[in-house]
Amino acid sequence: MGYLKSVKRDIQTVFEHDPAARNTLEVLLAYPGFHARQLHRLAHTLWNWRLKTLARLVSHFSRAVTGIEIHPGAKIGEGFFIDHGMGVVIGETAEIGDNVLMYHGVSLGGTSMQKKKRHPTIGNNVVIGAGAKIIGAITIGDNVKIGAGSVVIKPVPPNATVVGVPGRVVEIRNPDTDTVEKLPDPVWENIQSLTERVTQLEKQLSELLAQDRRQKAGQ
Repeated sequence: MGYLKSVKRDIQTVFEHDPAARNTLEVLLAYPGFHARQLHRLAHTLWNWRLKTLARLVSHFSRAVTGIEIHPGAKIGEGFFIDHGMGVVIGETAEIGDNVLMYHGVSLGGTSMQKKKRHPTIGNNVVIGAGAKIIGAITIGDNVKIGAGSVVIKPVPPNATVVGVPGRVVEIRNPDTDTVEKLPDPVWENIQSLTERVTQLEKQLSELLAQDRRQKAGQ
């Protein structure tokens, strides 16, 4: 896709994902996610031309004015949108597919000090909720939804929904049949079990206290 068409696609993406966007001028002037995306285009081009120090300076400037840190080496597809954006960090070897929606506070981080692939690969049509952390050289499949505040450290299959710390797959959608398969969530089941047990114990304690009061009243 040509540069102008790609920028036009970025503007269209803002309107698709943000009902607060009113007109193109507002997007051009007041959307830090859009600004960070355009500055990353420049930084990434300089990086590929091996002008790496200059690329880092552009990235540093982008971080200063948008609050979004995208390493010049990161690869980003078409239709990428960061909503609000403050606090987003995208590492050097991260790869992001097409039509990815990302909210503020998201980190695509690495776990290795070696000069190799150490950041996540994000598929197409992925939604990453506010504050989510995706760590390591793992792959997030197409059409995945990652809940706000989740910490994902393992690969995620396509069409899945992930929540929690650490991130757990709680459902998988079948796009062919438009059905959703709910998966067992052991952590939530344990919490429910404990809650039910506490409720039972409180009831028993209340009955014992009432019985004790009746005995004392009868003396």
